[in-house]
Amino acid sequence: MIIIGMALLGAFLGGMSAKKRSGTKADIAQYAAGYAIAFSLVGMIATLLIHRLMM
Repeated sequence: MIIIGMALLGAFLGGMSAKKRSGTKADIAQYAAGYAIAFSLVGMIATLLIHRLMM
């Protein structure tokens, strides 16, 4: 669940960041995808760390 939440948060922040910079629809989509991938990676690492610490 952390990964999905982080992906959605990243997509939202990426879209807002591109929109703030007056980007086109393609720019907004690219920023949203890039941020979603980056935030998903952070979420996956956080999930793994939490899982390992609980064992």
